[in-house]
Amino acid sequence: MIYRTYYLSPLGRMLLAADDIGLVGAWFEGQKYFGEFPGHRDFVFEEKENCILKDALRWLDIYFSGQKPDFLPKLHLIGTDFQREVWDILLEIPYGQTVTYGEIARKIADKRGLKTMSAQAVGGAVGHNRVSVIVPCHRVIGSDGSLTGYAGGIERKIKLLDIENGSCLKS
Repeated sequence: MIYRTYYLSPLGRMLLAADDIGLVGAWFEGQKYFGEFPGHRDFVFEEKENCILKDALRWLDIYFSGQKPDFLPKLHLIGTDFQREVWDILLEIPYGQTVTYGEIARKIADKRGLKTMSAQAVGGAVGHNRVSVIVPCHRVIGSDGSLTGYAGGIERKIKLLDIENGSCLKS
């Protein structure tokens, strides 16, 4: 069973979905890969807020008020081992800070005892993060400091980083 609810953020409506383990998705409506659920092919949606969704909604309320949430909702990150490895690194990026795709690739290469790791492969995993905002893929930037790629749109990426850096949300 997948439980889902909607959240009206200052950056647009979001769909949140959870199973009995944790949050499996948080997407801005219309974003790339919207509502994608690998591993849940034959699922049934139930429009109901379970305790996991309630925590996620509270987390988003705190975040969009300009505060750093002091907890993380339970997550059920569904993906390949590589994707989950990248997403775990995303969760380590401090609030208000950014890292590059290359830095993440080097971290994985070091962990695996490899000389190199593809920053493009990291970019693919970052781009398929299904838990927008909470798993902070918006904190990943290009090696030259450019704000490249964000499934929710580059404008949202800029505004999310502005929230974390104390800038006011602009409509």
